[in-house]
Amino acid sequence: MRNRVGALLWRVGLAALLVCGIGLLPWLSRTDPALTVLKTRSADRDPDPAVLADIRAQLGLDSGPLPLLGQWLAGLPRGDAGRSWISGAEVAPAVLQALGASLLLMAVALALALVVAAAVCARTLYLGARRGLDGRRAGGSGSAVLAALPEFLTASVLATVVGVQLGWLPALGWYGPQWTVLPALALALPAGAVLGRLLDDRLPGTFAEPWALAAAARGLPGRSIARQALRRCLPGLLPNLGLFVVGLTGGSVAVEQIFDIPGLGRTTLQAALAQDLPVLQAGALALVLLAAVTTAAARLAAGLLIGPALRDGALTSPHPPTPPARTILPLLHGALLLAVVAAGLPRDPLALDTAARLQPPSTAHPFGTDALGRDVLARVAHGALDTLLLALAVTAIALTAGVLLGLLPRLSGPLVDTVNAVPPVLAALLVAAVRGNGTAAPVLAVAVVAWAPLAAHASALLQQERATLHLTATRALGAGPWYLLSRELLPAVLPPVARHALLRLPGIALALASLGFLGLGAQPPSPEWGLLLAENQPYAERAPWAVLAPAAALALLGALAVTAAGGLRRPRRRTTSSAEAGDTAGEQPSPAPELVSTR
Repeated sequence: MRNRVGALLWRVGLAALLVCGIGLLPWLSRTDPALTVLKTRSADRDPDPAVLADIRAQLGLDSGPLPLLGQWLAGLPRGDAGRSWISGAEVAPAVLQALGASLLLMAVALALALVVAAAVCARTLYLGARRGLDGRRAGGSGSAVLAALPEFLTASVLATVVGVQLGWLPALGWYGPQWTVLPALALALPAGAVLGRLLDDRLPGTFAEPWALAAAARGLPGRSIARQALRRCLPGLLPNLGLFVVGLTGGSVAVEQIFDIPGLGRTTLQAALAQDLPVLQAGALALVLLAAVTTAAARLAAGLLIGPALRDGALTSPHPPTPPARTILPLLHGALLLAVVAAGLPRDPLALDTAARLQPPSTAHPFGTDALGRDVLARVAHGALDTLLLALAVTAIALTAGVLLGLLPRLSGPLVDTVNAVPPVLAALLVAAVRGNGTAAPVLAVAVVAWAPLAAHASALLQQERATLHLTATRALGAGPWYLLSRELLPAVLPPVARHALLRLPGIALALASLGFLGLGAQPPSPEWGLLLAENQPYAERAPWAVLAPAAALALLGALAVTAAGGLRRPRRRTTSSAEAGDTAGEQPSPAPELVSTR
C-alpha cells in the first residue's frame, strides 16, 4: 500500500512539474508573450507599445507567471481550464473535442496496427506451430523497411494516390468514419511493423522452450501451441503497447496536419507555437492523464498474464540456445548504403541549377534533382553523415538510460508515463526555450523522450524474468543480487532491448531531422534526410524521385539496423566440469553457478 501511494505521489509530482514548466515557457524563452499573441492574432498589425500593454492587461501578464499558473490550477477542480489567449474561447470544451477526435483516430489506428503486427508475425507463428523454429526467427527485414517509413510520407502518399487520384476514400477533413481510414492507416503501418518486430523477436525463443516441444511431441494442435506462445510473449510487450496508444494520440501531429484533423496533437502544437498557455497546459495535462490510464491498464493486463506464467515456470527453459545470426543480409544492406554514400560524397549538395529543376533520374543525376536543381544523390549522401552520427549517439544514450531506469521500475514507471505523454515537438520547444536553438536542441529533445519505450520494455522483461522458476531456485540456493543481475537478468534483457533500440534508429534519425526543419536545429540548406523529405513533399506527385530517394535511404537504414540486431543474442554458457563447478561454488555464496551451468 505504501509503495502504491509513493508511486501515485511521484506521478502527480511529475505531472505538476510538466504543467509548471509549460506555464513558464514564454518566460524561459525570454520572449514577450504579448508580442507572440499579437502576431498570432494579426500578423500584419504593428507591435505598438500601447497595443502590447493592452494585451498584457487583458491576459494578466504583468503579474508574472506564478499568479497565472495559480489561477489556472485553481480553476481545474471546477472544470475551468481558462480561456484561450488567441481566440478567447473556453479551453476545456475545445481540448475535450480535440481529445475525442484523437481517441477515435487512435482506436482505428491501433486496430489496424494489430492487424499489421499479426501479418508480420504470421510466418513465424505458422512455422513455430508446425515444426518448431529452434530459436531462429522466421521473419525477414520487410517489416523493418515498413517501420522506417516516416508517417507524414506515408500519409502524403495515401492522401495523394488513394484519396485524390483514385478517389476511393476522402483525403481531407474530419466528418465521419470513412475519414478516419487513411490517417489511421498512415499511423498503423509503422506502428504495427514495430510491434510485430518486437513480438517476432520473442516468439522463436518461446517455441524452443521445453513446454512447446513437449506439447508438439504429444500431438497437441499447432493452433493451441501458437496461442499459448502468444500468451507467453504478451506480458513483455503490453507496456510498449500502452506507449504506442499515447504516442498515436499525442504524437500524430504531422498526420493530423496533412489530413486536416482537429486532434489533440495538432491543437497542442499550434498552442505551443503561438504560446497559448491555457490551451497548451490543458492539452499536456490531458496527454499525461491518458498516459497514466493507459499504462495502468497495460500493467494490470500484464499482471494477469504473468500469473499463469508462474505456474508454467516448471516447464520453461528461460534461455533456449539460439543459432548464430545470419550475416549476409546486414552485409548486403550495409554495402548498399555505403555505396550510395560513396557515390554521392564527391558531388556538391548545394550547387544550384535552376535550368535542371525536378529532373528525373539520369546518368548525370542518378537520383534526379529537387525543386532548386540540386543533385538529390549528393544531398542524400552528405546528409547521411550528420543524420547517422547524431541518430547513433541518441540511440546509445536512450539505450543506456532505458536499461538503467528499467532496473528501477518504481522510479521509472511514472517517469516513463509522463515523458511518453510529451510529443517530441513539444519537448523540443521546451528544450529550445531553455538552451536556445542549435544542433543540441533536437538532440536533447529526442533523447529526453527516446529512452521511455526502451525503459518500459526493459522493465517488463525484468518483471517477466523474475517470475520464472529458475530464478526463484537460483535465489533460494543462495545467489546474491549482483550475481542474479549480472549473470541472469542483464544477459536476458540486454539483447532484446538492444534490438528494440536498433529498430527505432531510423525513427530517431527522422525525428532529429524533422525537428531541425521546424527551426529547432539545423536550418536549410542542410541536407538532412528529414529536411529532404519535408522540402520535396509538395512535389511528390510531380517528382516522386525527390521523395523516394531519402525515404529509400531511411528504409535501407531500418533494414540494416534490424538485420544487424539479429546478432545481438544472449551468449551461450560454457558447460563446466564437476571440478570447475566446485571451484565456482567456492567463489560464490552458494552452488547457484553449478545450477546455472548444468541446466
